[in-house]
Amino acid sequence: MTLLEILRGSTDYLKRARVHSARLEAEILLAHVLGVGRLDLYLQFERPLTETDLTELRSLLRRRVQGTPVAYLTGEREFFGLRFLVRTGVLIPRPESELVVELALARLAAKDGPTLVADLGTGSGCIGIAIAVRDPSTTIDAVDISETAVQVASSNAALLGVSDRVTVIQGSWGRPLKGRGPFNLIVSNPPYVTTAELTALAPGVRDFEPALALDAGRDGLEPYRELLVEIPELAGADATILLEVDPRRAGEVAQLASDRWPSAEPSLHRDLSGRDRVLEVALG
Repeated sequence: MTLLEILRGSTDYLKRARVHSARLEAEILLAHVLGVGRLDLYLQFERPLTETDLTELRSLLRRRVQGTPVAYLTGEREFFGLRFLVRTGVLIPRPESELVVELALARLAAKDGPTLVADLGTGSGCIGIAIAVRDPSTTIDAVDISETAVQVASSNAALLGVSDRVTVIQGSWGRPLKGRGPFNLIVSNPPYVTTAELTALAPGVRDFEPALALDAGRDGLEPYRELLVEIPELAGADATILLEVDPRRAGEVAQLASDRWPSAEPSLHRDLSGRDRVLEVALG
């Protein structure tokens, strides 16, 4: 069977299982099996597939229909135009988090000289590492409590050539960074789903992604309370703080920040869907 025939059959199989973006996901899985770029498939429609290729593809398609996210099947996800390794036990990077990187780079561009950045709850390392790749003047301290996340983030820093400027440390929020600052910029994408909401998430998220990176307690604000206690010990006098938030609780997080820094004026930035997504606190 030719590549085109297999692609059509795979797409139909995913559609029947009500998989969202069936054609796109079929292309991603097929390209992964063949070791080519997704767009390269369109130049090889007549290519025959070997039995080994078909066996691997069938296995991936079955696992996808059973709910396993594509990123865990391929072991990678694109974020901010960069390829990041991911695996079970580490949150899959979301495009919404790219806004944190965009804002961080804009704020860093306005600062003079080398800058020190703290990425708290780094996960795959996507936010901090993307900042390091795009701004060579930065040094990043990335922290995560998960041993798996620390391993994956360290691998991503090496893969993207910034391990000399990105230090990944295991620990809870900013506690391992005491004495390593002051930091010019502090970024974080903490858990922000309530425990009750966690059970209602899409099965691909609820059943496969780490609850540690999702569950924010009874009201969805507990991680922010912890962060806002620890951040003042890390932040420089003119530091900028960027926190990803759930749009439904953005105002509540902003109030917590106002309570912590009464003289600062927290501001909210909207994502491409027009929803409040990132809270900024400028201390300088």
